[in-house]
Amino acid sequence: MRRRLAPTAAVAAVLTALLLAGCTAGQSTSTGEPDVTSGEMAPEAPQSVEGGDAAADADRSVITTGSIAITVDDPIAAAQSAADIADASGGRVDSRNETPGTDTQTPSARLTLRIPADELDGVVADLRELGTVTSVSMDASDVTAQRQDLDARIEALTASVDRLRELLATATSIPDLIAIESELTTRQAELDSLTQQRDALADQVDYSTLDVGLVTESQAPAAAPGDFWSGLAAGWGALVVFGSWLSVAIGVLLPWLLAAAVIVTIIVGIVMLTTRRRRARRADAAASVAAQVPPPADPAPPVITPHDQTPEA
Repeated sequence: MRRRLAPTAAVAAVLTALLLAGCTAGQSTSTGEPDVTSGEMAPEAPQSVEGGDAAADADRSVITTGSIAITVDDPIAAAQSAADIADASGGRVDSRNETPGTDTQTPSARLTLRIPADELDGVVADLRELGTVTSVSMDASDVTAQRQDLDARIEALTASVDRLRELLATATSIPDLIAIESELTTRQAELDSLTQQRDALADQVDYSTLDVGLVTESQAPAAAPGDFWSGLAAGWGALVVFGSWLSVAIGVLLPWLLAAAVIVTIIVGIVMLTTRRRRARRADAAASVAAQVPPPADPAPPVITPHDQTPEA
C-alpha cells in the first residue's frame, strides 16, 4: 500500500512546487529580490553609462496611432495612391471605404493603414504630396512594462509546461496521469492565451495605425471668418444655403401637404353630411310624433244663469 502511495505523493509534491514556481517567477525577473529557485541575489540593472539611454530607447515598446486628413481633387484615385504608398513601405491596408461622386454627394475615401513603425514618418511625408493636408494628429503609448510582464509570465509557464510533460512521460499510475494531464491542460491554455496577447501587442508595436481621410474641396472645412466683411459673407452664404435647403424641404413636403388637405376635406365633408342627415332624421321623427298626438277639444260654452242676466234698460 505504501509503494502505491509513494509515486502519487511525489507527483503532488512536484505539482505544488511547479505552482509555487509559476506564481513567483514573474516577481523575481526584473527586480533586485532574491531568486527563490537558486537562492542567489538577482543581478541589479546596470547604472546609466555612455550609450545606455540609446539601448533603453531601442528596447522600449511604443504603440503609435494617428490620423491625417487631406483635400484632393479625386479621392478615389488618391486612395489607390495611398494604398500603394503603404504597400511600398512594407505595410498593409486594414480597411478601405470609398464613396464615388453622384449628383447628390461628393466623392470621398477613408483608409486604415498599418505602417511599420520605423517607416511612419516617411509614409506621412509621401501622403502629404497627394494634396492639401488639413489636419494631422499622432499619439504614442508606451507599453514596455506590459510587454515585459507578458514575456516573464510566458517564460515561467513554458518552463512549467515542460516539467509537466516530463512528469507525464514518467508517470506510472492512473491517478498520477489524471492529475498531471489536468494541470498540463490548464497551464497550456493559459500559455496559449498569454502568447496570443503578446503577439497582438507586438503587432501593434511593430505596425503603427494611421487613418487617412480623403475629401474634395467642397467637403473640406471652411476657414473661420477673420473680419467683419468675411463674417458678413459667411452669414450671407449661410442664409443662401438655408434658403435653398428650405425651398427643397418645401418642395418635398408640398405633395404630402396637398394629399393631407384632400384627405381632411373629404373627412370634413363626410362629417358634415352625416350631421345633416342626423338632424333631418330628428326633425322627421319629431314631426311624426306631433302628427300622432290628437288636437285638444274645444272648451264648452259658459252656462248663463237667470241671475247672471242683467235687466235691460
